Amino acid sequence: MKGFVQVYTGDGKGKTTAAIGLAVRAAGAGLKVYLAQFMKLGHYSETTALARFSDLITVEQFGLGRFIQGKPSAGEIAAAQKGLEKVKTVLAGGEHKLVILDEANVAVMTGLFSARDLLELIAAKPEDTELVLTGRGAPDEIIEAADLVTEMKAVRHYYSKGVQARVGIEK
Repeated sequence: MKGFVQVYTGDGKGKTTAAIGLAVRAAGAGLKVYLAQFMKLGHYSETTALARFSDLITVEQFGLGRFIQGKPSAGEIAAAQKGLEKVKTVLAGGEHKLVILDEANVAVMTGLFSARDLLELIAAKPEDTELVLTGRGAPDEIIEAADLVTEMKAVRHYYSKGVQARVGIEK
């Protein structure tokens, strides 16, 4: 099976959710999945759910769990770089047929790593591996390199009316 490069971007909700849905579908077909979550650290309902598929889906977080404002700290950059190195190893191993880099586009936007780093991963992707990059603000060069790009558009969200993130729905 030929693997493609998919990008889920835009200011609307659902980018990570779409990637996780793809991970579940791949696991249902018996494919091994690797999910690297950049900028995230801690418990999320999706990581609890995906742990039930631990024989096929591996989730690792490469962040300090803080919102990055301004220039990222050395620790935040180091965590992201560790994630990039791990993804390179996973891709080189060829065992995982779906590799997801959650919030990779935001990591580029905030300066944790460069669009060139992502382009190098795309170039290193084995022919039979699907690579998914999520996060708002996908750089133009990543959009150009992708085979499929979906832009989530925010039309309306109840956050604007003060509704907090709900366990099992948004977090």
